[in-house]
Amino acid sequence: MKKIKRILIANRGEIAVRIMKTARKMGIKTIAIKTAVEPSAMYLSYADIVYDNTEDESEIPVFLNIDRIIEIAKKTDADAIHPGYGFLAENAYFADKCLDNGIIFIGPSPDSIYKIGNKTIARKIALANKIPMAMGSQDNIANEEEAVKIAGKIGYPVIIKAASGGGGRGMRIVRNPEDMEKLFIIASREAEKAFNDPSVFIEKYIENPKHIEFQILGDKKGNIIHLGERECSIQRKHQKLLEEAPSCALDEKLREEMGMMAVKLASAAGYYSAGTVEFLLDSDRNFYFMEMNTRIQVEHPVTEEITGIDLIEQQIRIAAGEELKIKQSDVKINGWAIECRINAEDVQAGFAPDPGKIEKLSLPDEDYIRVDTGVTEGSVIVPSYDSMIAKLIVKGHDRRDALKKCKLALDKVWIKGVKTTLPFFRMLVRHPKFIDGSFTTSFIDELNQYYYNSEYEEMIAAWLATKLFIEENLSEDSIKLDFSESREINPWLLNKRLSQF
Repeated sequence: MKKIKRILIANRGEIAVRIMKTARKMGIKTIAIKTAVEPSAMYLSYADIVYDNTEDESEIPVFLNIDRIIEIAKKTDADAIHPGYGFLAENAYFADKCLDNGIIFIGPSPDSIYKIGNKTIARKIALANKIPMAMGSQDNIANEEEAVKIAGKIGYPVIIKAASGGGGRGMRIVRNPEDMEKLFIIASREAEKAFNDPSVFIEKYIENPKHIEFQILGDKKGNIIHLGERECSIQRKHQKLLEEAPSCALDEKLREEMGMMAVKLASAAGYYSAGTVEFLLDSDRNFYFMEMNTRIQVEHPVTEEITGIDLIEQQIRIAAGEELKIKQSDVKINGWAIECRINAEDVQAGFAPDPGKIEKLSLPDEDYIRVDTGVTEGSVIVPSYDSMIAKLIVKGHDRRDALKKCKLALDKVWIKGVKTTLPFFRMLVRHPKFIDGSFTTSFIDELNQYYYNSEYEEMIAAWLATKLFIEENLSEDSIKLDFSESREINPWLLNKRLSQF
């Protein structure tokens, strides 16, 4: 076992801050990389050492520049590199280069990253181990003609997916043969641009499923456990917006079955470190393996909140060669957690990024609230990086309690200067389908007619909200508003009323 004394964080933003907090708790020094794009970024203040890379003239951004990161690690005497998520976190070549240079890569082996990161190979591993999957191509698809033949055997609708990536890029749903050629070319080109690999495969498209993922932990001795599931069905453009743990769609029997399949897949790939096995769950409660992510997930805090297990700490200990001290029987689910990804996005413009300066920022500080953020008041959300402002995580005794607290927490957040996803979340947690848990991955697409409003419609909505408020608070014996007894205006009901105009 090699002791880790100093970690280079090959990342930025809230995940860099998150890693630094745990490293400090463990007595490990951290190194941050200062860039010209964000010379005053919040994460720099959390590091023990800041490497100034602002004069770097390379055309490749530093967090994607493997040789430069290795060079910085050597110059700063880093024992290990933590890639966070995104950038090079799932790059097998980067992990291999770290090992070649005597630097610990805090993540799985290069071989596991390659096998699991390539969706076609991952499907073959799942098939060989009898893990349920949707019907699909055995290998990558060579051209659109082959795609039409395979889709004809599977049956439409089908989904084209990038073999080397995820996050909705290189992904297209095809509902009839006439659209296959066009969508195949688009998906392949998008995959090449995003992942430097145009390879795609095809599988049967599962209509209106739930997206359920299982957090796993494995050590280098072959011990692997799961930490329960996360519900990730609230998403747009195949990218998640809100996650919760556990999921109200699973009972103990199904949780155990899916969890064991996740462990089985990870074991077959010789996996160690933290990882996530993702499934689709259809309306008949059949589940299908979708993919595995070989990194820490954005939504990992909800698992931490209900299990009490620090996933970053476990990643570091496993990378150092420690054996897992947690057994499957030790994992207990305690309570319910919900995470809202507060992004600088214009919801009414299709969740388009809205970069700019955060002029005012007020985030709640309550015992039931956890906020993971990489910005402060005055920070600038730059277009060259992701649009995340903060992750708002709440914990309750059960789902009902968590929902109640989530409403309160969202109302305590104030952000000025950029448009955010806050209004969407405030509407979401009051929607009947979300409250009763019957939502699926198509939730946002089905309801987009209610949250894309013109400026004129917004004026009418403001008038209608005022009218409803007055009607519900008008005293019978006098024209007087009783604010203490006011009832909350349901924004979804408001938008339905608005649609009548």
